[in-house]
Amino acid sequence: MKILITGSNGLLGQKLVALLAQQAEVEVVATSRGTNKLARLYPAVRFVPLDVTDAVRVQEVVRAERPTHLLHTAAMTNVDECELNQAACWAQNVTAVAHLVAACEQHQVHLLHLSTDFIFSGETGPLTEEAEPGPVNFYGESKLAAEGLVRQCRAPWAILRTVLVYGVAHEYGRTNLVVWVRDSLRAGKPIQVVSDQLRTPTLAEDLAQGCWLAARNQATGIYHLSGAELLTPYQMALAVAAYFGLDASLISRVDASTFSQPARRPLRTGFIIEKAGRELGYRPHSFAAGIALVARQAEPAG
Repeated sequence: MKILITGSNGLLGQKLVALLAQQAEVEVVATSRGTNKLARLYPAVRFVPLDVTDAVRVQEVVRAERPTHLLHTAAMTNVDECELNQAACWAQNVTAVAHLVAACEQHQVHLLHLSTDFIFSGETGPLTEEAEPGPVNFYGESKLAAEGLVRQCRAPWAILRTVLVYGVAHEYGRTNLVVWVRDSLRAGKPIQVVSDQLRTPTLAEDLAQGCWLAARNQATGIYHLSGAELLTPYQMALAVAAYFGLDASLISRVDASTFSQPARRPLRTGFIIEKAGRELGYRPHSFAAGIALVARQAEPAG
């Protein structure tokens, strides 16, 4: 089994490299834009530079590597940036997928594509795989369009949707809710956290495990991979404060209208993950266990 990962420098990509490098039966090919952030940590893992928006380069790499599976994690995921720069969002989230679908069809590679709860309207939740999409921002529109391309792929495919991924990665510029809350409260800084959005937050290690289970089981179709607990960001922040023994009175409960963000957020999403549990054996950590894992990875700080 040979698995090519796109976006290997990202949070999920790094977790996948770490997990798949441990599997004796898997040959891993890591690809990303820029230099390999994991070169020192995983020197045995082959790295190939790849910009997935370059159709010619996508064909070259897939033809040369001939993977059995392609795990597509690369995407433009900053929701507000997608709203403000829609051409770049479409190129990275949709056009790139068209290139990958074409290459996978030509070489009969099993395509596993990462998608998001933001394809949904947020009117109801948690959601099964059969729920009707209805995005409320451009990021969601781009990811739904990408799903449409994957569904038409004439090679085996799976769409793996997820929710609010959190974790710690090597040389990764973006923070996450757990570390942000911890560091803010340690510094005695008051923070505002929304209480009118519901999600099933997903530990990055759990999502990587779900992707590996889907590849190993030759899964096809759509799967929801997230945490199991439906929580508001405010509830998550309180859990972080409790874990670290920090002052929860610094956390103010607000609603989404408090923040002027370019992109709307769906209010209520979250996933029902029974199908992934039943068919793949997917068993995510609790949010409390996820906090503990992130805490170990993110120390020392403050």
